[in-house]
Amino acid sequence: MYARLLDILVCPICKGPLQHDKKALELICNADKLAYPIRDGIPIMWADQARDMNATPELVAPSAPL
Repeated sequence: MYARLLDILVCPICKGPLQHDKKALELICNADKLAYPIRDGIPIMWADQARDMNATPELVAPSAPL
């Protein structure tokens, strides 16, 4: 992400600053605990597309032995 673009972008919910997670390709709002995805170099700033960082990942039950 370009540094100038990061200076302009804010969280669409709280209007707070965002942190760029280069490894996960996300923009992080620490105040709302939301992660907005970056797809093909374009930040997706829709609240319904954001990942809730407080949500626990779904656990997959181990498969039963045969």
